[in-house]
Amino acid sequence: MAVVESGVAADSGAVVQPTSQDSDDQNHQSSRIEVGEEEGLYSKMGSHPGRSEGSDGGESYKREMRELQELFSKLNPMAAEFVPPSLSKQPNAAFFSNNAFPAAGNAPLEVNAYGHDTGGFRRKKSFGQGKRRMNARTSMAQRDDVIRRTVYVSDLDQQVTEEQLAGLFVNCGQVVDCRICGDPNSVLRFAFIEFTDEEGAMTALNLSGTMLGFYPVKVLPSKTAIAPVNPTFLPRTEDEREMCARTIYCTNIDKKVTQSDVKIFFESFCGEVLRLRLLGDYQHSTRIAFVEFVMAESAIAALNCSGVVLGSLPIRVSPSKTPVRPRSPRHPMH
Repeated sequence: MAVVESGVAADSGAVVQPTSQDSDDQNHQSSRIEVGEEEGLYSKMGSHPGRSEGSDGGESYKREMRELQELFSKLNPMAAEFVPPSLSKQPNAAFFSNNAFPAAGNAPLEVNAYGHDTGGFRRKKSFGQGKRRMNARTSMAQRDDVIRRTVYVSDLDQQVTEEQLAGLFVNCGQVVDCRICGDPNSVLRFAFIEFTDEEGAMTALNLSGTMLGFYPVKVLPSKTAIAPVNPTFLPRTEDEREMCARTIYCTNIDKKVTQSDVKIFFESFCGEVLRLRLLGDYQHSTRIAFVEFVMAESAIAALNCSGVVLGSLPIRVSPSKTPVRPRSPRHPMH
């Protein structure tokens, strides 16, 4: 960092002395000027350009030296002491500085040399985070609202359909969604019922213990919301709705199990399989499958397979909300 030595005679000039505070300044020492040497140079040449012989010659010389100092100082823009204040408040001010040391007698520069936030950058960054926090809070509030409108129903008979379950709660309020899920640890299933308001969910709690099928159901406040179904996968025609009645959704399938294994398993216990789609990826430790049977009775029987071990894991079986659409034929490439 450069320091201007004051207190010397006016005619002898002020010398700009570089320090060894950073390697960048050392690399650019040649760009610093020594006013005394400049004066000697001009003296040897016999005259100083622009210096008049009048009484104001000394002042003119000093002014020109200051202009030269300012001009040559621009040859080293990477030195911290030359960062303009307007740039030091911008996020990219770090580009103009290789250190974070303040000049002597000055306030610390707001630069980000080695990962330290500048004041201006911090304000801009916090504004963006505030927006994200606001969006996160809004999303969380919406999710909490959905959870308060949802109840958890357990001990469901395997033969109970989602339509029958929704019919049980129709007098509590308008049902938005109903989702039955298989439980691998029990022959019974569980479900989630979402209402349009909290009052419907609170009223539904009074139905705990009601007989539905062969078992009394338990109704409790839900701790989670129902995961939405991609609307593009839902049945679009009456034929596809009929296909859904013959289709089951199977999860927690061992990755070592093949599509042929899944088909043989369900045909052995339930009935003939018409279509089967086994899906998985590298991110999940298990796979899922959509199995469409020839007969709707086979799909109902398949619900009893929830909890049965296939491979090394107990599978979960529930009615499918989406049909297994035939794959569109691939057109040959020309």
